[in-house]
Amino acid sequence: MTTPKLNLIFLFLFCSSFLYGQEINPGTAGLFVQDELKLIASDFGFSEGCSPDKQGNVFFTDQPNDKIWKYSTDGKLSVFLEPSGRANGTYFDPKGNLVACADAKGELWSINKKGDVKVLLADYEGKQFNGPNDLWINAKGGIYFTDPYYKRDYWTRTAKDMRSNDVYYLPKGAKQAKRVADGMVRPNGIVGTADGKHLYIADIGASKTYRYAIEKNGDLSGKQLLMEYGSDGMTLDEKGNIYLTSRNGVLIFDTNGKMIARIKLVHEPTNLCFSGKDKMTLFITARKAIYTLPMQVKGIE
Repeated sequence: MTTPKLNLIFLFLFCSSFLYGQEINPGTAGLFVQDELKLIASDFGFSEGCSPDKQGNVFFTDQPNDKIWKYSTDGKLSVFLEPSGRANGTYFDPKGNLVACADAKGELWSINKKGDVKVLLADYEGKQFNGPNDLWINAKGGIYFTDPYYKRDYWTRTAKDMRSNDVYYLPKGAKQAKRVADGMVRPNGIVGTADGKHLYIADIGASKTYRYAIEKNGDLSGKQLLMEYGSDGMTLDEKGNIYLTSRNGVLIFDTNGKMIARIKLVHEPTNLCFSGKDKMTLFITARKAIYTLPMQVKGIE
């Protein structure tokens, strides 16, 4: 005979299992075929920060090993830059320079095709950033980036200068960034819409993702909670679907924040982007591994 307390426990476990199944296994939504997922390599320290150039080649980071890698459209892997400033998130600007969150000294770097580095931003009002993590660049060349604090074993500093974990915007050509979003636990993944009207920011520390309206001066307004999930990296497809990385794989949501698909992986995904000459191959970094997956939809990048 079970007690009322045990009955409640069984009911909780049953409901949790049911909800978990409903939320985490919604299918493919006709966007991909799960069996076509391909493991490319699995010998990295921690793969992250992937971005496609105009030709569809992907550049991604391996922060523990201080490298930026290139995965070409013909399937070849090569080291693009070493050392890389412990680069984390990356994004190509309108001129074709690779902008990287250089975590070693809390900087933003611009890297040209030859691998020459220019420091775009080194501090905020004289204080060192926590550690620029991920970024998105609008059509004007303005840079939005998240700045969460993750203590690194390779840092020489012993304490952080910034009191909070916030989001900043660096207008094109500006020498100083401005804070555009605060009040988060640990902002991480970030991506903007193709029309430049909205910005998605994942607060991975609070397991939430928000949508903001982008004002003409670069400020953000109209904060809206869209998903009760955080994310390390993010991307969008041409339908406006939002791709988040989680311990349960890549989770795909529609523009209303409803989960519509999940990509299952052996390794935990960290970031992703659409790659290839037609921008119809999803490239996924997953800690020690990288994957590709043919898609039935194009990316916006």
